[in-house]
Amino acid sequence: MGGQPGKRPACTPRWKKDEAGGRRTPLTIGDLLRTLIAIPVFNEQKYVRRVLTRVREFAQDILVIDDGSTDQTPQIVDKFDVRKIRREGNAGYGQSMQDAFAYAQQHEFDWLITMDCDEQHEPASIPAFLERAEQDDLDVISGSRYLCQQPTADSPPAERRAINGQITQELNERLGLKLTDAFCGFKAYRVESLASLRLSEHGYAFPMPFWVQAVAAGLRIGEVPVRLIYNDLTRSFGGHLDDAGDRLRHYRQVLHCELERCASRLPESALEGVDAGCRCGS
Repeated sequence: MGGQPGKRPACTPRWKKDEAGGRRTPLTIGDLLRTLIAIPVFNEQKYVRRVLTRVREFAQDILVIDDGSTDQTPQIVDKFDVRKIRREGNAGYGQSMQDAFAYAQQHEFDWLITMDCDEQHEPASIPAFLERAEQDDLDVISGSRYLCQQPTADSPPAERRAINGQITQELNERLGLKLTDAFCGFKAYRVESLASLRLSEHGYAFPMPFWVQAVAAGLRIGEVPVRLIYNDLTRSFGGHLDDAGDRLRHYRQVLHCELERCASRLPESALEGVDAGCRCGS
């Protein structure tokens, strides 16, 4: 497991033997930190082959969480030497994230990196997460599409950018965070820190309870820049959540409920103006 907060891991020889040629080659950061790359998928036959091929260039341990795909995604994934979780029905993005967290803990990885399978998260950014993780002073390293100016970046749909901005601002004000992108799914997590979380949100509102519980648990949070890419401007969030107003209200309701549940571990200012009617608890 990862080192204790504030301590660096014991020194490790930074060379490995090339079994084929008998040569010694420098160890990469991935060799020193046992890292799992988890990729939730749902009907991603268009992208999954290219994504897995590229991810393999940067990682050995890959977990694909198939949330009930009905296209050729499972058959394509079966052609790759990767770890798999397959659900018969669609349980939601948040459930896939919980599956990834549980798998990483059960198999005693040091770090978990989550990324999407729609080519909006570049596998070439994986080393940047690992390099930041090696500094050993953070528990959550969140990718941000808005941390740096990107002259050649794609333009997100206006409604999504607006919702992201509003929720990110509210999270920062209530929780004392300095996030620039609350919804980016490209993240690295210190696996031992995940044991303090009790997450149960199954849908796209998953980041709401995650951020609240991360702060309540005292996790150390930082960001790294990732490229802003939008391939699918017509993505559906499901039913009434395709309406931007409904989606924003839903995110706020989930956020405020989680604030109430974690109230005893948060500053009073985090609950200012919150009246979601949810039961308090741990």
